[in-house]
Amino acid sequence: MKAKITWINGRTFLGESGTGHGIIMDGAPEAGGRNLGPRPMEMMLLGLGGCTAFDVVMILEKSREKVSGCEVELDGDRAGEDPKVFTAVKMIYTLTGENLKPAVVERAIKLSAEKYCSASKMFEKTATINHEWRIVDTAKPAA
Repeated sequence: MKAKITWINGRTFLGESGTGHGIIMDGAPEAGGRNLGPRPMEMMLLGLGGCTAFDVVMILEKSREKVSGCEVELDGDRAGEDPKVFTAVKMIYTLTGENLKPAVVERAIKLSAEKYCSASKMFEKTATINHEWRIVDTAKPAA
C-alpha cells in the first residue's frame, strides 16, 4: 500500500492514495491552516470508522441479515501532551434493516474489533475502545 502527501501551502496538504484518490488535509486556523479539509488526526478517526463499518456490513451480509444501513459515530479523546495520541474512542453503531438479530449484530461488531479491523488493532495500542450499538428495524408491522 502506498500514499503520497504533498505540501500545498501554509498548513494545507494534498493526500493521494496509491489507488489514485485524493483528499485535502488542513490545519486549524490557530495553527496556520485555512480549515480547507479534515485534520490528519480526524482522518485517522474516519479511517477507524470506515474500517469497522466495512467489516460489520460484510459480516452481516454473509450472515444473510437484511442490513440496509450502517452508521458509526466516533468520539475520540486525545492525550493532552505531545504526542497527542488517542487515549479513548467511543464508537456508536446504528444498524438499519429488516429483523436484524441482535446476537448477530453484536457478533459482527465483536469480530470486527477483535479480528478483522486493522485500524482497531492499531488504535487499541494507545486507546480504550468502547462499542455501543442499536438496531433500527425497517420491517413493516403486521396489519
